[in-house]
Amino acid sequence: MVRGRISRLSVRDVRFPTSLEGHGSDAMHTDPDYSAAYVVIETDAEDGLKGCGITFTLGKGTEVVVCAVNALAHHVLNKDLKDIVGDFRGFYRQLTNDGQLRWIGPEKGVVHLATAAILNAVWDLWAKQEGKPVWKLLVDMDPRTLVSCIDFRYITDVLTEEDALEILQKGQVGKKEREEQMLAQGYPAYTTSCAWLGYSDDTLKQLCTQALKDGWIRFKVKVGADLQDDERRCQLIRDVIGPEKTLMMDANQRWDVPEAVEWMSKLAKFKPLWIEEPTSPDDILGHATISKALVPLGIGVATGEQCHNRVLFKQLLQAKALQFLQIDSCRLGSVNENLSVLLMAKKFEIPVCPHAGGVGLCELVQHLILFDYISVSASLKNRMCEYVDHLHEHFKYPVMVQRASYMPPKDAGYSTEMKEESVKKHQYPDGEVWKKLLAAQEN
Repeated sequence: MVRGRISRLSVRDVRFPTSLEGHGSDAMHTDPDYSAAYVVIETDAEDGLKGCGITFTLGKGTEVVVCAVNALAHHVLNKDLKDIVGDFRGFYRQLTNDGQLRWIGPEKGVVHLATAAILNAVWDLWAKQEGKPVWKLLVDMDPRTLVSCIDFRYITDVLTEEDALEILQKGQVGKKEREEQMLAQGYPAYTTSCAWLGYSDDTLKQLCTQALKDGWIRFKVKVGADLQDDERRCQLIRDVIGPEKTLMMDANQRWDVPEAVEWMSKLAKFKPLWIEEPTSPDDILGHATISKALVPLGIGVATGEQCHNRVLFKQLLQAKALQFLQIDSCRLGSVNENLSVLLMAKKFEIPVCPHAGGVGLCELVQHLILFDYISVSASLKNRMCEYVDHLHEHFKYPVMVQRASYMPPKDAGYSTEMKEESVKKHQYPDGEVWKKLLAAQEN
């Protein structure tokens, strides 16, 4: 039963100094401090439940997202949760089409990250009130209700409401069995934790060896800064993991289009399944050119973690620019917009392999990919979800990975709630961790 009027919205700038040890480092982001704008919404309902939402950032700039959340807050405050979820499409459009704020978007950049954080908190609260994890809330939802959460504006040339409804109705067949399968076996994952660009060779070897022992069979390596270095590191990883294990590569937008093709033709000998983000995330035709050129080498193109919105995904699919589609739970407009992308991917029969890691991205995106398998794609072929083993200890309901698979969360909500102690400690710039670090820098 959905209840309560939203009486309070708070947002905090939470940062973790991951740059100190090179965690998260890649060819374009050499010193990321994994961070989040952390939103909490409260209602006047007697249950005392809170909705928690995040969007992921890399340190500097989190304060800008916090400003954007505060600028959007008036759309949420004093609204009945029942009215929001009763017309979720209308509420989504209200948030994304604020007549003044949309000028610094629309549906992209900082203002869209802020939208995601707020909507993630709304979904968390809704699921908590229903006593279900978000994936289960979605799986149990009537197809018409699901469709009513989606804004189809700008994508009806590819996906209409009728198309979406048909896909979801077909997905009802075998749904119960797929849910039982997920509860027993989990959703297949791959690891990025072993091969950040800033790691030494010894660290690489050690982490890959340990990952193999832990049952990992799919690995991703960061590439793109220096070709000889890439060749050496890829050889080192192949030597440890062997020729049969799956290897993916990620250039994090480092190359121009011709450079991407040339570079990957040199790395093809390491048999990568895909090259991720080979060029600018906005360059749809560039991705299409790279994709076509790499077909003879047996290398797919994966992208999506920095796709602003459903329209970019629509065009990537139309242009045959990718073989693996990577949704992000905090870059797009929360569950609502991700639903539209999952449905478009199904229509084009392109596998979804979500982006995860960062702060809480694994916690959130597990819900979306479980729903995708159970209710939409009904397939595990060429599908896997990224896993990065950082910062889970700061969450109240951390992700559970067993035998290199995501085990479906059982706790109600979107797994977004952080431990209050962690938030206080890592709040920027006044938390204990940052006070010490900033004082040390001054000295």
